[in-house]
Amino acid sequence: MARSPKMSQMNEEERLLFMQQKLLAEEEEAKKKEDMLTQFLKDKLAKEERNSAINLNKLTLQWRTILREAKAKELRKDMEILSQTFERVVDCKDNVIKSLAKDVQEAEEQYSYTLRSHLHNVDQLIHLQRQRLEHLKQEYDAEVETLTEEFESERKVIINQSITESNYLQNVLLAMEQNYTENEFEARQEFESLKDDIKNKNLEEKHALRIQLEGLVEDLWKQFQHALKNYNDSTEDRKIAFEALKLRDEKSAREIDMQMKKLQKLQESIAVLRIKIAQHARESEEQNRRLREEKEIIHKHFQKLKGQMNQARANERNRLAMLTLQSNAAIKEMKRIVAKGDQILRLTEMCRKLETEEEKVLPFYVSSLSPEEEEEVQQISMEKPSEQLAELMELYVSLDEFWKRYNKLQLDRCTLDREKAILTQDNQKLRFLLKQYLDGISVNDEVMSQLNPLLILNNKSNIQMHVPVTESRVKRARPPVVEAAHVVQHCL
Repeated sequence: MARSPKMSQMNEEERLLFMQQKLLAEEEEAKKKEDMLTQFLKDKLAKEERNSAINLNKLTLQWRTILREAKAKELRKDMEILSQTFERVVDCKDNVIKSLAKDVQEAEEQYSYTLRSHLHNVDQLIHLQRQRLEHLKQEYDAEVETLTEEFESERKVIINQSITESNYLQNVLLAMEQNYTENEFEARQEFESLKDDIKNKNLEEKHALRIQLEGLVEDLWKQFQHALKNYNDSTEDRKIAFEALKLRDEKSAREIDMQMKKLQKLQESIAVLRIKIAQHARESEEQNRRLREEKEIIHKHFQKLKGQMNQARANERNRLAMLTLQSNAAIKEMKRIVAKGDQILRLTEMCRKLETEEEKVLPFYVSSLSPEEEEEVQQISMEKPSEQLAELMELYVSLDEFWKRYNKLQLDRCTLDREKAILTQDNQKLRFLLKQYLDGISVNDEVMSQLNPLLILNNKSNIQMHVPVTESRVKRARPPVVEAAHVVQHCL
């Protein structure tokens, strides 16, 4: 590479200085270019944000005008339909009222007729019941008289039998007392004689044992004295040796104490030296650790500054890319909202065809609040919300009517479910009653194996009665009984 004449005339220091100045100028120029580029991107971003806000306002204005026109058309159609349905409903209600008035008149006539027949049947039933009660009272009085006579006769027999048995028991007790006194006297005499014999025999045995034990004690004392003398003679030499060993042991103990004191002093000096060595090692480790920490802090600070500079550059590039992505996403979102609005309009048209006449006349239920409560709710709604959640809820105020209709449908569904459950229970009860009736009138293996009060074979039923009556004197003759349904059928 050929050098310029100016560079050739410079020495090493000047050339180095010139190169540094040139590098600084290039860095400043690159920095200026980068600042200009960032400023250009910021201006472009602000311009795009302003344009997007203006476009959003225009779109909302146009969307509102479209919605107003569509809503006005729908309301006109609804008014026409509602007027027609209202007239039709009024005619239907008039016809229903006329038919109901006619039904009420017929029902009153039928009620008066059934009331007269019911009172007549009740009078007949009361007369039959009184006759039955009189017959039962006569039977009861006759049975009471027979039972009292039997009770008195049995009472006399039992009293006579108890008197004879009590006399017999008194005689038996007197004989037993005499036998017991005689046996007791004989047993007491035998006991006294045996007691005297055993007492004399024990005294003789005690005197003999005492003489024998005194001789044994004298022999044992002599043997003990002889054994003590032999032991003292044999242990004299061992006793002298024990005294000598005892003196040597005391001397050795004193020497061991002196050596232990010396060892303790040496151990203390070793411990002091170890403490000093550990202290010096800790101080040197602490200094090394502080130096390493300072080095790491400086290195981290350098890396942090470098990362911040790189992060700032990357953030600017990401913001530029994010701006383009957000603009594309906004366009797609607007298209999706338009498609969703069209779908909602189609669904509303389909749902309107499926509405009933009542829903067309009264699409929203009447509020159950009092006028004072409604005024309070309006005042609260006019106040400016203080929380973020309340501010967000204001955006969905227009959906209140929708939620009213939705809640009305949910309540209708709950009532239908409850009515279904009640009808299901009634159906089960009726099935059970029908099964009982069919089991009572039919004969098959299942019915024969179970308890059935209608099944009677040889004047016997397979069901257990609560009060069995088997004695002839307690059996009652059953009076004739006429069913009330039979009486009512023949009277009417």
